[in-house]
Amino acid sequence: MIRLIQAAQRLDSRGHPTVQVDLTTDKGTFRATVPSGASTGANEAIELRDKDNSTYGGKGVQKAVSNIELVIGPALVQSRLKVDTHQKMIDSFLNNLDGTHNKSKLGANAILGVSMACARAGAAHLDIPLYEFLRRESGAKRPFVMPVPFFTVLNGGVHSGNRMAFQETMIAPVGASSYTEAVQMGSEVYQQLKEVIVKQFGPSATGVGDDGGFAPPISQPHEALDLLVEAVSLAGYTGRIKFAIDPASSEFSSYGNYEPNLQSPKQLAELSRSYFSYGNYEPNFQSPKQLAELYRSLLQNYPIVLLENPFAETDWDSWIEFNKNCPVELVTDTKYVQEANDKRACNSMLLKINQIGTISEAIEA
Repeated sequence: MIRLIQAAQRLDSRGHPTVQVDLTTDKGTFRATVPSGASTGANEAIELRDKDNSTYGGKGVQKAVSNIELVIGPALVQSRLKVDTHQKMIDSFLNNLDGTHNKSKLGANAILGVSMACARAGAAHLDIPLYEFLRRESGAKRPFVMPVPFFTVLNGGVHSGNRMAFQETMIAPVGASSYTEAVQMGSEVYQQLKEVIVKQFGPSATGVGDDGGFAPPISQPHEALDLLVEAVSLAGYTGRIKFAIDPASSEFSSYGNYEPNLQSPKQLAELSRSYFSYGNYEPNFQSPKQLAELYRSLLQNYPIVLLENPFAETDWDSWIEFNKNCPVELVTDTKYVQEANDKRACNSMLLKINQIGTISEAIEA
């Protein structure tokens, strides 16, 4: 039985405030810290931020913390729901307590923190690992399979300060014999990549973006991939490591077209209605078909196995058309799973629990 729920404001890996939840039962105290993304979609569950510019630039989460301690905590304790057998009921209870479709009243960051802490507590009460608890909640029957880790080694877009519009360029050690070896391969390529960047651009070019990937002064996706080809070769892993790209195309879409040559093309919304230049750069918008051709060219010339969010989140026609003849994993976010499946718009899913707001809803997706 849940005895007490406490919350606090902490800093995440980007130095921004996030919510930490401590949930106490007869078995002990179980902690969860809520993740958050730098680029977000229009239909994601809503994080509750304080919007007080005098503190953390308006990104504080004291309102969410207060909602946990004054609203969610007392109500959940009083409900007498059990963490070991009632995860779905707990998550449903939290959603009903909020009462909005996007968790904007209490905050998705408040609700998710409690949901995560309940799952950790539930696993402990059953004396099983968290992954086994989640597996049971999902009803999965297949054997465990360790995933291939994807390492973000180059950053662009809102994750960096360079002129590269594509947000993440990743490596995937698909040829590793174990997870341990995959981590080793990723680490070694990362270090080789640093040397390649220093050689081409100098020591000052080894600054990193939000995700820890390097952010050298490049602007074109082929430049990023060429750097990876050289780094993988120097590490001795050619053929055993493949690439993945997350363009985060919603970030550089405007009025049905795309501008994949600027770091932050969302600023071009006004430019698309005028003729002003962006610094010394004249915007060069591309149609969805032109962007698709860019992707096909990259797929033909580099060992890419995954494209994440290649088109804007509302550009369904482009998703559907590209997926018809796509030779790699084409990924969308969980918030669009049912619609994407019905329209055959992609063939894979990127699971981020903060985009939907509870453990049970993420499992359902």
